[in-house]
Amino acid sequence: MSSLETFRAETRAWLKENVPASMREPVRSDTDINWGGRRADYAKNPDQKWYMDAMAERGWTVPDWPTEYGGGGLSPAETKILREEMRRIKARNPLNSFGISMLGPALLKYGTEAQKLKHLPKIARGEIRWCQGYSEPNAGSDLAGLATSAEDRGDHFLVNGQKVWTSYADKADWIFCLVRTDRTSKQGGISFLLFDMESEGVSTRPILLISGYSPFCETFFDNVKVPKENLVGELNKGWDVAKYLLGHEREMISGMGLQSSGGNPLVDGAIAMVGLDESGRLADPLLRAQIALFEVRAKAFSAMSERFIDELKAGKAHPAQPSMMKYYGTELNKTRHELMMAAGGSDALEWDSMQSNGGAAARAWLRTKGNSIEGGTSEIQLNIIAKRILELPSQ
Repeated sequence: MSSLETFRAETRAWLKENVPASMREPVRSDTDINWGGRRADYAKNPDQKWYMDAMAERGWTVPDWPTEYGGGGLSPAETKILREEMRRIKARNPLNSFGISMLGPALLKYGTEAQKLKHLPKIARGEIRWCQGYSEPNAGSDLAGLATSAEDRGDHFLVNGQKVWTSYADKADWIFCLVRTDRTSKQGGISFLLFDMESEGVSTRPILLISGYSPFCETFFDNVKVPKENLVGELNKGWDVAKYLLGHEREMISGMGLQSSGGNPLVDGAIAMVGLDESGRLADPLLRAQIALFEVRAKAFSAMSERFIDELKAGKAHPAQPSMMKYYGTELNKTRHELMMAAGGSDALEWDSMQSNGGAAARAWLRTKGNSIEGGTSEIQLNIIAKRILELPSQ
């Protein structure tokens, strides 16, 4: 038996023994997703905490990170096997975290050793929940035009300004934030700072969306003191860190196009609504064809994503590949929810009853409309693909 076969057998046995039954059920609502953090409440779902801690002890919340930073130290092949074995038993992700999907990779590349040792193990253990301070009221697609300032005050920076669309800012413990430290250069005057959301002068205000629910906030900074040691990378070169992180953010967002663990809610929902015919097939032939086409495209996207991730870890990825993944992944996710609504018919539009779980399907469908905006608009991604991959001339 090869070393990888041995690893698979051991991993399968460990997961079978240690993943609670409740952590193998489909994710039905936001409360089923574990974000960790100082304010996480596990009273209603203690299995979430137990599962996260067990995985973190092995470094499997971030299996491919170095062990000295809380990771599992697994090779790409071993990481792939772990993911496959988790999918096989429909195990949920033990920890969702912007620290894992965005900040962590940036710190591994640009952070000092002290910053890595301070922040990465806490991210891996789910002890700190992070949010992202990028977009501003007048700096969205033109992110380099940001105005939030960080004034040098000797041993610290004094931060003033506003961010917008800050996901889960009202629940986050720390923020990774782009600030302007030089006004003589647009992209060359930006720095990348980390600071505690409980710092004096930080406040948030939720933004209500059409779905009636929103993770987004406005975030305000009023003379916030940030220690110099929290500068990531070089002063005025935060744009390099920001671009690197954006690539990982777009990969994360593209993942919404992949089928989540724990069953297939699209197919299950369609069967529940329209039933099966005498041949055991979905009774509505048009809906059946639409779902089949979607599933083919989703499988192709999954294969493409796996290849891109392998290329990224091998240092062979094209810098515009995250844009391809982000664009197509968000389109797939929107299509999935459109089909779920189509399967439900007019009943799927119901908004308030216990039977519809408070209109969960309709609210999720409305929420997907923002997928093509967050993390860089679809128009921006298509422009990047046209220029960087297709090499089309600029107008």
